[in-house]
Amino acid sequence: MTLVSDASRTSKPVAPSFIQVLVARFSERIAWMLYVFVNGFVAIAVLATIAMLSKAPFIFPSLGASAILMFYSPPLPTASPRSVVLGHAIGILCGYAALLVTGLQNSPSVMVMGVDNARIVAAAFSLALTGALMVFFRVTHPPAGATALVISLGVFTKPYQFPIMEFAVIILTLHAIVANKLAGVDYPVWTPRTPPLHS
Repeated sequence: MTLVSDASRTSKPVAPSFIQVLVARFSERIAWMLYVFVNGFVAIAVLATIAMLSKAPFIFPSLGASAILMFYSPPLPTASPRSVVLGHAIGILCGYAALLVTGLQNSPSVMVMGVDNARIVAAAFSLALTGALMVFFRVTHPPAGATALVISLGVFTKPYQFPIMEFAVIILTLHAIVANKLAGVDYPVWTPRTPPLHS
């Protein structure tokens, strides 16, 4: 991981970052393990609590994968705020588009009805379109493919749920920006430091 080199930017003494403190006390692997554990726990607990209190979909499986990417490998283009926020937005739109194309927007989820031909088309179409559009817009974020599947498989099908899901992504992303900055991790505020593939 790359740490922010504050000392090289100023002559004033700089307090060691959270990660530097952990690395000084433990091995680098243990330090990062603790960092990922603490931030993953806090981020998902906050979203799950909001979901419990609001009875709204502020928590869904692909957020876990996003959290691990943003805390375990923050320098990667796929973990940048731009890729996370826009990637999930694409996944949400493509998941719902797949429901509309196959006429499944009012059907029970695959967990109730099982898999049929229409659901196969919806799932495959949602993932394929999500991947293609993420490449086109250069915002590749693999967990967004799972977001598309959660919708095309019928777990979430109501249009009012989709802005809530995206708001949950934004909350998680803001947590990652603040946590990584406080920890001294070189994490972008929006655009990735390294250009994504196919740029």
